[in-house]
Amino acid sequence: MDYQNRAGSKKGGGGVAGFSETNADRRERLRKLALETIDLEKDPYFFKNHLGSFECKLCLTVHVNDGSYLAHTQGRKHQTNLARRAARDQREGRTDPITGLAITGATGALGVSAIQVRKNLMKIGRPGYRITKIRDPISRQEGLRFQLQYPEIGTEIVPRHRFMSAFEQRIENAMENKQFQYLLVAAEPYEAVAFKIPSKEIDRRPAKFWTHYDKDTNEYFLQLLFKADKKDDRYAGVPGLNR
Repeated sequence: MDYQNRAGSKKGGGGVAGFSETNADRRERLRKLALETIDLEKDPYFFKNHLGSFECKLCLTVHVNDGSYLAHTQGRKHQTNLARRAARDQREGRTDPITGLAITGATGALGVSAIQVRKNLMKIGRPGYRITKIRDPISRQEGLRFQLQYPEIGTEIVPRHRFMSAFEQRIENAMENKQFQYLLVAAEPYEAVAFKIPSKEIDRRPAKFWTHYDKDTNEYFLQLLFKADKKDDRYAGVPGLNR
């Protein structure tokens, strides 16, 4: 067999590398290069899921092994997303996810004096609470009033709340509970609590939806009213039709 006239090859050289071999060699070189500069334990976007795969939380990609993830970090997509995230953090004055230093808005330099110390508070349990069903006497809207007690709350901490759909949570089956939504209330050092409420549209007007935190008694109040159905709202306020 004539080995001398084969383009780009010589006897004993193994022939010309194909596309798959070249691609595998490129990924291996990128992996070795990334291992020298990147520590996966300190990468804020590195995540290992329950299936054993590796995910990039910045680019929302899934990789079969760490080498594939490291090669991805050296690619154009990941580097572009890193630049976009850094620009957005600079505009909003956030902290760098790796160093934990504050990013100044004008110069983009890391402010050493504005280091944010991560708080690792020990949770002391759930707060006491009371739920009351209410109804507006005029519009006949149904609603709920929540009262939570935080006797050991910090002096500078104010409870916060948010609403979560059934498809955001991972505790219950979303399809079986799609007629519900969840109200979350959190205040350190207490555990966050969630209340399961009907998945109806909430009336956000100030008179219908409000929150109040009493610093003297360390109690947090939240009241919400659901928007009335059209058939019920049609006769709202009509004398003699109050139920």
